[in-house]
Amino acid sequence: MKAEGQMTLTLTPELEQFVRDEAQRGAFASGSDYVRDLVHERFLKESERAARLKALDAALARGLADAQAGHSMPLDEAFQRLRDELKLPEEGAR
Repeated sequence: MKAEGQMTLTLTPELEQFVRDEAQRGAFASGSDYVRDLVHERFLKESERAARLKALDAALARGLADAQAGHSMPLDEAFQRLRDELKLPEEGAR
């Protein structure tokens, strides 16, 4: 029986050699450390992606709630406000 948190991976001979070579070339004590680092990097990337999607969903929900509450303006007016705030030239004055 494997200890908790352990798993066995089956790799093709080419992938196994790649992992061994990368472990020896890098700052890893073993192939397991190399694979663990790869999985950890992917875990962090996916966690960050999930957090960004959650923030986007919340922003969209706030925007929809504002629109439903009547807190909106015509698109042309919104762009004009942005141009004014950012001190950008008028649409045709480039």
